[in-house]
Amino acid sequence: MLLNTIELGPENGDLSRPPVVFLHGLFGRGRNFGFFQRRIAATRRTLALDLRNHGQSPHGMMDYPTLAADVHETLSAHDALPATIVGHSMGGKTAMMLALSFPADVHSLLVADIAPAQGGLAQSQHLAAKMADLPLPDFLDRAGADALLAHDIAEKPVRDLMMMNLDLGGHPHWNIGIHEIARSMPAIVGWPTLAAGIHYDGPTLFIAGGQSRYIQPASYPMMRKLFPHYQLEIIPNAGHWVHAQAPAEFLHLMQQFLEAA
Repeated sequence: MLLNTIELGPENGDLSRPPVVFLHGLFGRGRNFGFFQRRIAATRRTLALDLRNHGQSPHGMMDYPTLAADVHETLSAHDALPATIVGHSMGGKTAMMLALSFPADVHSLLVADIAPAQGGLAQSQHLAAKMADLPLPDFLDRAGADALLAHDIAEKPVRDLMMMNLDLGGHPHWNIGIHEIARSMPAIVGWPTLAAGIHYDGPTLFIAGGQSRYIQPASYPMMRKLFPHYQLEIIPNAGHWVHAQAPAEFLHLMQQFLEAA
């Protein structure tokens, strides 16, 4: 599946270095990484992808091997391999699967606040089912949508994220594959069983939010087994949305990693 792609790069710059690819989390889209993409694009070719069922990309059932295959097919079509892959949450699991499945095509890997393990997105499984079954009225403006979503989503930032996925006005509807997402959630919360010995030898950086529980010490042995050269940086005052909650710190760590890798 070819994915919708936002590509930015320098007018005059060194395009010999691997491009930097951004993969968003569940219910997001490529433009969620816009702040970081614009800054990296000052000197590097960048691509931000809408994963399947998200943004303007096609819909279909999904698991991590499928999501990784979509990304690989899309980057190949854009002549953007090998690449440095940056992924958050579901996009981070997709990035890890891409590196494990196509190691020669991943120059380096940055994973934001997710581990190669079961869990981390369990609360989203309930949310996806609720949103798929949510009856929408004949007309919905932004205030009405916020009030409607507030019944199931207490956190305003999460409601704002979900509202990006609604076409408002007359005959409002979801513009994402909400039903496919809901049916795919067991695989998205999970992590597939991998063949013995599979690993990725390239430079790998995990960035965790110090107030998040998505990367736990119990996952460190598997992280080391699959990504033997990984490093872990923790941003103390950030939660799961580490790049949105601490953009300056995240950008600094990412730029350091890109220069060193």
